[in-house]
Amino acid sequence: MAATAPASLPPDASASHPVLRCVGLHRHLGHGEGRVHVLKGVSFEAHRGQVTAIVGPSGCGKSTLLYLLGLLDQPDDGRIEIDGRLMSNSDDLARTAARGQHIGFVFQFHFLMLEFTALENVLMPMRKLGRLSGPAMEARAHSLLTAVGLGDKTRRLGTQLSGGEQQRVAVARALANEPSIILADEPTGNLDVRNSGMVFDLLTRLAKENGQAVVLVTHNPEIAQRCDITRPMRDGVFI
Repeated sequence: MAATAPASLPPDASASHPVLRCVGLHRHLGHGEGRVHVLKGVSFEAHRGQVTAIVGPSGCGKSTLLYLLGLLDQPDDGRIEIDGRLMSNSDDLARTAARGQHIGFVFQFHFLMLEFTALENVLMPMRKLGRLSGPAMEARAHSLLTAVGLGDKTRRLGTQLSGGEQQRVAVARALANEPSIILADEPTGNLDVRNSGMVFDLLTRLAKENGQAVVLVTHNPEIAQRCDITRPMRDGVFI
């Protein structure tokens, strides 16, 4: 499947510097005879305003790559850069700070704090970063929940929301700190067809409006076809 240029970007967008870049990533998992070479020299770029799908069979290295790009794990070899800054060799403190400032995550299972309200879940990453005042954080959380169609459910607990609504809260939470990169691991994999389309549309529309790069792992061919770029992966390399 060939990569295609996104029609919504200006002509020189592909020539702009990538907000996320990795070169020659290698990652082994396991020990001894069970040690597996999961990623075998993977290189990748993501640009603002683009939605890239990484597709391939289970076990090919997609999620491992996403976790490396999200600075949740470290490669055995290779480089990861965010806005031109080398991050793959950074210490835990610097990596944690970079995640909070630059990266938003959406996972297949929303990982909401179900005993808190939708509003409180969206406020959590903003409170941790501490960039805005209390009133400004609450106003932004309200705005994001309204944007994902939950403006009338901000005070509902996670347990009072449907699966599709919980995932929409997760999208709002991922966007809370205005990250430059959104990483999504099977973000619609636990949803029905209607909610899958809704969550994908919300995520990509809001990210494009804000000039963010979206990188998602998916098994859903319909979702992949709607992305700007598709990168097939097999046996630890892009093909």
